[in-house]
Amino acid sequence: MKTYIILSHLMLFALVTTAQKNFHQFEVKDIQGKTVKMSDFKGKKILVVNVASKCGFTPQYSELQELYMKYKDSSFVIIGFPANNFLGQEPGTNEEIVQFCSLNYGVTFPMMSKISVKGKDMAPVYKWLTEKNLNGVADAPVKWNFQKFMIDENGNFVDFLSPKESPMSEKITNWIEGK
Repeated sequence: MKTYIILSHLMLFALVTTAQKNFHQFEVKDIQGKTVKMSDFKGKKILVVNVASKCGFTPQYSELQELYMKYKDSSFVIIGFPANNFLGQEPGTNEEIVQFCSLNYGVTFPMMSKISVKGKDMAPVYKWLTEKNLNGVADAPVKWNFQKFMIDENGNFVDFLSPKESPMSEKITNWIEGK
């Protein structure tokens, strides 16, 4: 009986641990193809954004860059994930995306390799971001390009904002500033 109870507790712990995976446990490829451990961002608030270069929201790159420059020295980072899931609005290669972002918006925040943010080929990091049973907070399916996800210093999901919300919104700046 004692063995049964111990095994039951171990199994329950394993289930809870699996469901509580956090953002820092993921590894992805950056836009140059190098492996990036999200654990490298421990201690920083992270704004994750799925981006695209041919979208009505593409001018948000300017605000994202402005936000990054304002708070990058305050334990904050933006991580951009190019995705072509919405009407082919990110058709470019990683190299073309880098060039576009650099020339048009002066982007200096970390950009990752192009991924899928919905559907059968959804990247594991986005599966975690969008499913409450994985992130422990909310179901947040990606509605369009430039959806924003807020991750705390410990890699926990905090909240998300719709694509139309400005990166400079009070909700984001207050969160960064700890208000």
